Amino acid sequence: MLVNLNIIDLAVVKALDLDLLKGMSVLTGETGAGKSILLTALGLALGDRADSGFVRPHCKRAEINLEFDLTDVGSAQDWLKNNELDDGAHCLIRRVVSDDGRSKAYINNSPVTLQTLQELSEMLVQIHGQHAHLTLLNSDEQRRLLDAFGKNQALLDKVNDCYRQWHKANKELEDQTKASTDRLQREEFLRYQIEELRHLDLENYNYIALSEEHGKLANLENILVIGQRQVDALYESDQMSVNQMLTHSVSEITQIARYAPELNDISTLLSEAQIQVEEAALQLRRFIKAQEADPHRMEVLENQIAMIQKLSRKHHVAPEALPELVESLERELDSLTYSSERIADLTVQTEELSKQYQSLAAELTLVRQRQASKLQEQISAMIKELGMPQGEFRVECTASADGAPKLNGKDKVEFLVCANPGLPAKPLAKVASGGELSRISLAIQVTTSSDNTTPTMIFDEVDSGIGGGIAEIVGQKLRSLGLGRQVLCVTHLPQVAAQAHHHLYVEKNSQTDITSSTVRLLEDEERVAEIARMLGGVTITENTRAHAREMLTTGTKQP
Repeated sequence: MLVNLNIIDLAVVKALDLDLLKGMSVLTGETGAGKSILLTALGLALGDRADSGFVRPHCKRAEINLEFDLTDVGSAQDWLKNNELDDGAHCLIRRVVSDDGRSKAYINNSPVTLQTLQELSEMLVQIHGQHAHLTLLNSDEQRRLLDAFGKNQALLDKVNDCYRQWHKANKELEDQTKASTDRLQREEFLRYQIEELRHLDLENYNYIALSEEHGKLANLENILVIGQRQVDALYESDQMSVNQMLTHSVSEITQIARYAPELNDISTLLSEAQIQVEEAALQLRRFIKAQEADPHRMEVLENQIAMIQKLSRKHHVAPEALPELVESLERELDSLTYSSERIADLTVQTEELSKQYQSLAAELTLVRQRQASKLQEQISAMIKELGMPQGEFRVECTASADGAPKLNGKDKVEFLVCANPGLPAKPLAKVASGGELSRISLAIQVTTSSDNTTPTMIFDEVDSGIGGGIAEIVGQKLRSLGLGRQVLCVTHLPQVAAQAHHHLYVEKNSQTDITSSTVRLLEDEERVAEIARMLGGVTITENTRAHAREMLTTGTKQP
């Protein structure tokens, strides 16, 4: 359960540190005192969207801390262990909202995503807002409540898992079947393209090498002329070749080196250069002799390059990428050839999954219909207690005739109510009286929560629209819920407040520049004064106080 709520610089709350107890606790106070901001703080800490407007004026950030005792919440302890966030039987949740609107969330001092925080929050706290009756008009919410009441989650998970597998297989089957319409034409075209590209001798394909060889043959005459000229210049010319000039230089330097020995190194370098020049000339001569004009080879190369460039332009790829293109086309052809087999496999798979789904969905329908009878019986009894003596509540659970699998089963769940005898039951959305709808909504919430394992339940003015003896019965119902868990209830009704195990009072301080709100636990006499205020308004008489004391005495006698 929630054992401590700590708020810093959130809207009208400058600082609040509130210890909470098991059982039913009510929050009361003047209108505008700040009761709603406490629920806002809880919502933020549990994963609601953050907004910079929540930060107290002139402050950099707002912070909310929740401390939970998980001694009796094994599911939450297991979840924390599985996510490596556990810290024994206690859990600390922290949410920080900056004045720029950004926020951070922590579980046991470890940063977490908002989705992770929300997963844990669902196991710890259940909030019933003052507009819950509007949500109850939604058919999906009605189905969810029936499943929650019947504890159908395990079976529902199986149904939805089967549906997702069927949906995935069926989607692929539809795509494959649609694609197969022009599959044969595509296969024929791919085979033609691949065969055309295979004429390039792809196993030995090297476009760069072909281009280099073509360039060499195209310029062979120029290569031979310049090559021979350089052989002559380096070695064979009778008119001062490079070799002859080096021979002369070596001779001259060697002669003067007799008088300047330090020139011997230069003579050696020139001798080595002469050897290198001679070797270069010999290699160039061999290269020239090895060259032979081959008009046929030139023609072959030109044809090959022309074909490559033609195919390159045709397929809009670089010549070097043609082998990769062939591989891509072959993979596509393989997939098309494989698609016929895949369609057959998917057909069998979807049929099997559909049969499995139908079986699970039928089982879920039977369970829901049995639970619907129990739920309508309990809610009918409760709305009679809540001032609708002739009221009858119905839960219709009808399986769809459509054979296609659907998420959450095939059932249409609808809540109906008959407020007066002799009249047909109508959907909740068509109930005329707002007060009746509020009472029916409260009956549904209390009934579907009675078997709920969530340790902390919060009711935000769900008793609006009722009063008198009915309000006292509502208080009794909420108090009974608090026997096995923690119930927090924001209320304006003294009949409800008098039933609480603990009474929290919210008050506003406007004496400073910025308004602030505080919360404190009322002692016995303070409770009398607050109940009297709620009963009597501005003028509090001794009779009012006596009435308040009597209400508290009666309320606390309840279990």
